[in-house]
Amino acid sequence: MKPTPITEAPADAMDRKAIKPVVCYPVDTLPRPDLAAYRALRDDLELTKTVIVPPRDAATWTVPAGHFFRIVCSEGPQVGDLNLFNAHDPRERLYTGKTRALNGTHVGLGDQLFSNFPYLRPIATITHDTLDWYGFDEFGGSVHDVIGTRCDPYTHNLLSHGGHYHHCCHSNLTRAFAKTTGMPVREAETYVHDVLNVFMCTGFTRDTGQYFMKASPVRPSDYLEFFAEVDLLGALSACPGGDCSSEHSSDAAACYPLVVEIYKAKRLPEGWAPPAINGYDGTHDL
Repeated sequence: MKPTPITEAPADAMDRKAIKPVVCYPVDTLPRPDLAAYRALRDDLELTKTVIVPPRDAATWTVPAGHFFRIVCSEGPQVGDLNLFNAHDPRERLYTGKTRALNGTHVGLGDQLFSNFPYLRPIATITHDTLDWYGFDEFGGSVHDVIGTRCDPYTHNLLSHGGHYHHCCHSNLTRAFAKTTGMPVREAETYVHDVLNVFMCTGFTRDTGQYFMKASPVRPSDYLEFFAEVDLLGALSACPGGDCSSEHSSDAAACYPLVVEIYKAKRLPEGWAPPAINGYDGTHDL
């Protein structure tokens, strides 16, 4: 619990609180994807590869630009932690902070995922979401967040006063990325980044502002679908919290595999071109 404030409220406290908020990043000028052009291809897709992500573990895959991929709930309610990298340069990877600033705390149909500096460009577009009916519930919860960082062994160690758990999503992603790239595990760990929490239902408590999770509404056959804007290397952990209804990092929670399906379209979306790296000149006035 947060401590009770010790500073007496000033006389104009209520006036200060009553000031209306201003959206940090007005997105009226943000280029938007032509969602209809993407979705026009969805009825004639060829499944080219299927990847099984085991419970409490992670797997990787590659998907060429212009292809679709789906993360599918296969056997039971299960949350997945997603990392995305440029397949040719893993220094370019998903930047959840800027994705959140431009789209909101949770992403869905038509939203784009952006990469980190100095690239800052859309690397994937969400083209279908079978949970888009959920919206925000009475607690302020919604699905597919870009606010949580991923369960990790360091926080687990901190909160359990020395406990070690090796199947947190951070460790799962580290192992999978190291195996795929051939990097030593310590080096691979530095590339693992904050995730898109696929299917996870989360929000912030209204009284204390704490990050919360609740049972995911996902059920078998639900999926989240993406269009790859650039050649991507994906990594997905099937969270050891299962549907995250009670705890992270658990050997007791019911956990299920997730499935990644990669699809080739018969053609590219009308008018589509791979996004260019951000046009800022990088001089920083030097």
